[in-house]
Amino acid sequence: MSLRVVLDEECCVGHGRCYTSAPELFDSDDRGHCRLLASEVLEAMISKARNAVDNCPEGALTLVEDGS
Repeated sequence: MSLRVVLDEECCVGHGRCYTSAPELFDSDDRGHCRLLASEVLEAMISKARNAVDNCPEGALTLVEDGS
């Protein structure tokens, strides 16, 4: 099983908590909104990804389990 991050670009307003807490997974675009650097979350990054998802004020990020 693997995890991936899904971004709802329409919900993001650019608080920046995601790319502050997990710069390996997220960056900002020219408006300061979230941009995914990688949708698949490596095992070493799961904690950071969960923290970013949990701290998004708009709920623009979701972790999805891909079953195998």
